[in-house]
Amino acid sequence: MNDVIRLKERFAAIQIAMSGNRVRAKAAITARTEFIGPLKVLVTAGSGHQCNADEPVALGGGNEAASPIEYALVALSSCQAVTYRVWAAQLDIKLDSVSVVVSCDVDLKSFFGLGDERRAFSGVRILVTLVGPEEKERYRELAETVDSRCPVLDLFRNEVTARREISVISRI
Repeated sequence: MNDVIRLKERFAAIQIAMSGNRVRAKAAITARTEFIGPLKVLVTAGSGHQCNADEPVALGGGNEAASPIEYALVALSSCQAVTYRVWAAQLDIKLDSVSVVVSCDVDLKSFFGLGDERRAFSGVRILVTLVGPEEKERYRELAETVDSRCPVLDLFRNEVTARREISVISRI
C-alpha cells in the first residue's frame, strides 16, 4: 500500500477517534534533563527517546552535541516538514519532496547578564522548498494550511504561558 494512502487512512482514523471528544486531542508531553558534563546534558523525552545537548566551546561547552537553541530550530523544521507531508496527503496535493531550513538571529546579552532585554530571538526565518507536479497555487494553499496547523510554529508565533516550579533539596 502507498505511504500517502496509509498516512491518509491513519489520519482519518485519528480524526474520527478525536471528533466529539476534544479531550482525546490533548496530550501532556515531557522531557527530563540531567547534566553529564560541564554544560552537556542528557535529555530523555517522555517517549523514552534520548539525545544530548551541549553548548559551543565559545560559550564554555564541549560542542559535543547541538545546542538548545539549535534543537529549538530542529523542532520547528522537523515539525514543519511533517506537517507539510501530512497535510499534502489530506488535501490530495502531490508532493515529491519537502525541504525546510530554519535559521534565526539570537541576542545572548541577557543570558550573560549584560542586559535586561528578554527577547533573545529577534528573527526566525523558515525557507520551505516544495517539489511536485501541482500548480503553484496548490502549494500556496498547502503552505497556508501548514501555517495554521503546525504545533511547533505556535511556540514561535504565539505567546505560550510557561510556569516554573522549583523543588529544592538542601544538603545543609
